[in-house]
Amino acid sequence: MQWHFSPATGSPFWLNRAADLSFDPRQDVKGVEDLNLFSDVTAELRDVPVANLVPRGYGDQACLLNVFDSGGTTGAPKRVIQLQDWMHRSADQVTRQLTRHSLPVGALWLTVAPTGPHLVGDVLQRAAASLGSPGLSVDMDPRWVRKLIAQGRSGEVDAYTDHIVEQCRRVLLGQDIGVLAATTPLLERFAQEDDLLEAINSKVEAIIWGGTHMDPDTREVLSSEIFPDVPLIGMYGNTMMLTALIERPGLTASDPCVFDPVSPHVFLSVVDPDSGNQVGVGERGQVVVSHVSKSMFIPNNFERDTALRVLPVAGLSGDAVADVAPLPKVEGAAVIEGVY
Repeated sequence: MQWHFSPATGSPFWLNRAADLSFDPRQDVKGVEDLNLFSDVTAELRDVPVANLVPRGYGDQACLLNVFDSGGTTGAPKRVIQLQDWMHRSADQVTRQLTRHSLPVGALWLTVAPTGPHLVGDVLQRAAASLGSPGLSVDMDPRWVRKLIAQGRSGEVDAYTDHIVEQCRRVLLGQDIGVLAATTPLLERFAQEDDLLEAINSKVEAIIWGGTHMDPDTREVLSSEIFPDVPLIGMYGNTMMLTALIERPGLTASDPCVFDPVSPHVFLSVVDPDSGNQVGVGERGQVVVSHVSKSMFIPNNFERDTALRVLPVAGLSGDAVADVAPLPKVEGAAVIEGVY
């Protein structure tokens, strides 16, 4: 709090907003629970100049690597920055979590995910590199697919999905892929293609799924019947987290898929969307995410997800979440997932 709200070190964005706060963050925010003193300001990230997000404390040493956009599911995308120091922290924590799942080191990856302004492609490609893979990739444009779905252009959605699948086919059949990272809808689509199903089950050593939710029944069917010999590892993340959470190790296909927070930088809470009060353990509520790092501060962000509240593993702060699913509507607009 001292860093983000001191005139010499804070970003113009937060220093400008500080005058409107009814409390003093440097005095009143002493723990994770105090982050709910802040209102959700993420809507302002749609229009704020990117330069205003960089903390002044970096001076001329700020190394801005990326500007990431949210998916734009319910309005104009929100923008966040990735500085070099946070990139290293994020990559390290994702790699540590994946290593706990015994992912093969040096195996070739195929990542099927949005790149460009989207965070997920960057996270996965860096994870692949950290585990010794050059990381082949197939890009996708989820915003275009959502637009097609919203307009009822289902034939074009099918054609675009076929376009992605055909690119993946060339890689899966022609390369010795050891790790496949893809979204739930694409895994379901791969399962309809006999040659892809055979290639994945015969060569791939692990599947990382993410980008959209996977309901418990689908997770169990994919794990037990479609890809019975390939471990499925869930990944949950969003732009406001500026990183990704990896499924808790040791879970079976019939267990709830649990994601733990990343202390001391990413905190989760599960709340009643009407009252804002924390729900009981095992109850479903809306996911609230706070990102606290040197490079960015995004407190009390009400995400478009619901989840079951779970106690985190010992030593972590905040809530863990399980069985993440989208809210049906956000700000009055229907949530469309599409291929992502």
